[in-house]
Amino acid sequence: MITMIVGEIANFAAYAFAPAILVTPLGALSIIISAALAHIILRERLHIFGILGCVLCVVGSTTIVLHAPQEREIESVSEVWDLAMEPAFLFYAAMVITATFILIFHFIPLYGQTHIMVYIGVCSLVGSLTVMSVKALGIVIKLTLSGMNQLIYPQTWAFTLVVLVCVLTQMNYLNKALDTFNTAVVSPIYYVMFTTFTIVASVIMFKDWDRQSPTQVITEICGFVTILSGTFLLHKTKDMADGLQTSLSIRLPKHSEEDGFDGGEGIPLRRQESMRLP
Repeated sequence: MITMIVGEIANFAAYAFAPAILVTPLGALSIIISAALAHIILRERLHIFGILGCVLCVVGSTTIVLHAPQEREIESVSEVWDLAMEPAFLFYAAMVITATFILIFHFIPLYGQTHIMVYIGVCSLVGSLTVMSVKALGIVIKLTLSGMNQLIYPQTWAFTLVVLVCVLTQMNYLNKALDTFNTAVVSPIYYVMFTTFTIVASVIMFKDWDRQSPTQVITEICGFVTILSGTFLLHKTKDMADGLQTSLSIRLPKHSEEDGFDGGEGIPLRRQESMRLP
């Protein structure tokens, strides 16, 4: 718990010094470290596809770091507020809030227990607003510590309120998703959607790509896709067994019947049943 708190504080601080388009995708590095520590400490075997997934995450992260935009110079929280009040971001925020309410009040009662995208959609949409507000608070703290007190501005407390509401909503529906569906399925889908919406929100609000050439933008997108590929590969194969007998003994995950695959090797259920026959 202590290391988790320290990690979240460091992640919070990162948003004050670097653009969200750089910080958020680099969250995939925690997946690599977790896989490596599980291999060393818990004796969980890291298979060749898991190693390949880690390599893809490193390559994608390096690509993004080398081509990420420079952090925008901001002198006060009022500047961040002005960026948030521009028509483009207001339209994005309105669309996110509207979509979130539709998902919560219409789709969750009908499809929440059977469609994984409903819960994760709420978490990802709200999460993009969370990151923008967290970045604003990070800038507030950085400027305040440097001698320019930002706590006297009402915009600071408005961003704080947004963070509290969004974080509570995000945690609530993410926990529901984890309670209902298998973690190995929830984690990669949530990472992909959350990171995608966060990048879109950052590009709209802070205009990260306006200061870059088309080549840099395309390279960043390629790096992001590489990270997504590595994350998917690592999660998809992390429970892969060494042999057929071990894989047949693996317990099927919740709602595995939806996609017709088992939770271990991704073997179609019909095919696996035929392999049990003498």
